[in-house]
Formats: sequence, C-alpha cells, structure tokens
Amino acid sequence: MTAALQSDHPPESEWTTDDLDALPEDGRRRELLDGVLLMSPSPTRIHQTIAGRLMAALDEECPDGYDVTQGVEVRINRTRSFIPDVLITTSTAAAREPSRYEPHEVVLAVEIVSPSTRSIDRVLKPALYAQAGIPYYWRIETEGGALEVVTHRIDAVNEVYTETGRWTKFVDTGEPFPINLPVARITPRAH
Repeated sequence: MTAALQSDHPPESEWTTDDLDALPEDGRRRELLDGVLLMSPSPTRIHQTIAGRLMAALDEECPDGYDVTQGVEVRINRTRSFIPDVLITTSTAAAREPSRYEPHEVVLAVEIVSPSTRSIDRVLKPALYAQAGIPYYWRIETEGGALEVVTHRIDAVNEVYTETGRWTKFVDTGEPFPINLPVARITPRAH
C-alpha cells in the first residue's frame, strides 16, 4: 500500500485503517466506507459554529462518567472509519487521550447535515453507527436557516435507530443524560 500512498492512485485493493494511519497529518477529513476512501470538503463557518457551540453546551451539562469532544475518529472496523461532528464518549475512554475511539466507547454521535453530506448523514451513517452499537444518534438539519435537532435511540435487537424527537426550540431529553438545550444557543449568528 505504501506506493499508493506516495502517488495519486489508490491502493490496488480496498483502503484500510492501516492506510489511513500511513497518510500524512494534513488536516484533511478522511473517512472509510467499506474500503472506499471518502474525503469531505472543508466544513463551512456555519457548520463549525454549530459544532463548537453544541460541544460547549453539552459539556456544561455533562455529568461525571462522560466526555464531550468533536471531530475525533470512530474506528468501526478495518474498512470503516467515520468522524462524527460532535460525540460523547465514556470518561474512561477519554482518559486515555485517544486519537480515535472504538464504537463501544461512544455514547452519542452527532452529525450536522451539509448540502454535500445529506445522504451520508441522514441514511448511511445512522445505519452504520447503529450496526456498530452506538446507543444514541443526533442529526442537526440546517436547511432553510432554522435548525432542527433530530434525536434517535438505538433498537439494539434490530440494530437501527428509532427517532425520539424533533426539536426546533429546546432539546429536552434525558438521553444519554438530562439535556435541556435551547436550539438558539447552537444557532449561528445571522450577519
């Protein structure tokens, strides 16, 4: 695989997490879907503002036993690796100062829907996060300027998420811990 990493050509077989590890730290967001390398465009100001504000708000309410962060890889298996926009993990996992998490260490994965990632964030990632056993998934819709936070809980038997709410004013849920979050708090300022 090394030759592939030194040229513009992909490896002769599927990409693996070993290939990701061999790539330079250049700030590019790289994810793997069944051995296919996905590279997303740089996030927009609005996307990053939502992620930063959400992380800060969740961190304020976060009880002992959990940790809130953003943009850290979740390595599902050798050919699947995703980077949620915001995530809550166990504090035990966070204590090891990881550059990546295992799915069983992640309690909540949050994706902020962008025009270029609509299908991935609405369909693909929730299906694969649920298969990996991540208990909660939030999707933040941004179309039309007003935010909507769509919350989900895993149905572990069927390995799918069940929608638990659509929030436009306050996210008021007890999962994964009691959260009462004004949506206005994570909404970017209009300029």
